[in-house]
Amino acid sequence: NTVLVEEEQPTTCTCGSKELKQEEDVLDTWFSSALWPFSTLGWPKNTPELQKFYPTSVLVTGFDILFFWVARMMMLGLHFMKAVPFKHVYIHALVRDAQGKKMSKSSGNVIDPLNVIETYGTDALRFTLTAFAAMGRDIRLSEDRIEGYRHFINKLWNASRFALMNLPENIKESPLNTITELHHLWFLHKLEETKKSVEESLDSYKFNDTAQTLYKFLWNDFCDWYLEIIKLDMKEDGEKKHQAQYTLWLGLRELLILLHPIIPFVTSEIWKYLPQNNKADISQELFPQKRPECFSPQYLEDMTFIQEVIVAIRTIRAELNISPGHKLSVFLNPTNSKQKELLTSNTLLLISLARLNEVYISSNKKPPETTASHIVQGCDVIVSLAGAIDFQAELARLTKECKKIEKDIHGLQEKLQNPNFTERAPKHIVEADKDRLNALLEAQKKLLVLYENVRKNCKN
Repeated sequence: NTVLVEEEQPTTCTCGSKELKQEEDVLDTWFSSALWPFSTLGWPKNTPELQKFYPTSVLVTGFDILFFWVARMMMLGLHFMKAVPFKHVYIHALVRDAQGKKMSKSSGNVIDPLNVIETYGTDALRFTLTAFAAMGRDIRLSEDRIEGYRHFINKLWNASRFALMNLPENIKESPLNTITELHHLWFLHKLEETKKSVEESLDSYKFNDTAQTLYKFLWNDFCDWYLEIIKLDMKEDGEKKHQAQYTLWLGLRELLILLHPIIPFVTSEIWKYLPQNNKADISQELFPQKRPECFSPQYLEDMTFIQEVIVAIRTIRAELNISPGHKLSVFLNPTNSKQKELLTSNTLLLISLARLNEVYISSNKKPPETTASHIVQGCDVIVSLAGAIDFQAELARLTKECKKIEKDIHGLQEKLQNPNFTERAPKHIVEADKDRLNALLEAQKKLLVLYENVRKNCKN
């Protein structure tokens, strides 16, 4: 017998014979693929695996093979197994380049995942793809985005190092109902919010929402605020330090579990060093339990007020180019007794995070003539500028900034008014310049307000 393979129907064998017989034991590629949900489980035999795992729960695929594969699996599943092969179909995004073009070798815009992993790490690539995997939208992948999420991985690593340096080898549980410090109560509330949001987004297959929720919690709540606050607690002794250690350990532990499906490698590594009684692998951990008693919008509202006061002081410092090492004097005039109580009980927190020398709350002491101020939820935040700034030098700097931004705005306006540019340049470049112009105009407004305030203080 001679095996003959042809693209078109042959009439004669290479040996000269015209007696040709087509092989019968051949399945069409898509037909055989359509059997996959049950053929891989031992079908046509009624195996234990088939009984346990059919039907499956979710099929993950691209939209381009819905008819070729998904529809066929549904039809053959109903025909042979009398049941649909899966309950949900998750249609994932297609990965394109930064300009939205399909990657191809001829275009030279292919991003090799192995090279990316070598440069930025597997977890950074995984988190990037997850963060941009929005339903109905393709992923525009660039190495800049991957590098950005590598910073996130580094942030987790460094935060974990700080935590592990400040945690004892044996963690003793602290009953949550004994914790009274606002920043711990706020952090536990944010942790519950995060768990709830992650669970909801996973249930609805909104994996990008899961990634973004965890990103914000780690970067903003955990690192920028909570870790900075508890540095004060770690200098204490006794119950105050113990409560800070337990809350820190609990938050990090549950955060690692939530992040593990997206970034398994770095979370597994950190998990090995986390002090705990349960030495099980992180992949065997269940979703963190809910603690409804920790969920309190009041803690969020109170802590948000304190945060906004600190941010207002920091903003004044940054806008006026005041040295980070210079400790400021601040006058706070709360609108009610609740605000006054919150500010008074968190005075040390304000001094530490806003780098203050003195804080006057509802004081009869009169602020100096040279000040800058903000209003936070009705509370006057007045920062003394005496000795903090050289007004003449600052006025000169702002004058230079104003001229530069005016020149940049004029250049962009001329460019965007030129039809040769707007009609011929790629759309994404034109849109990027429009966005840049809008940002410059907004920055110019703020700069002019700041310039006027400094000019008035120069007169004083």
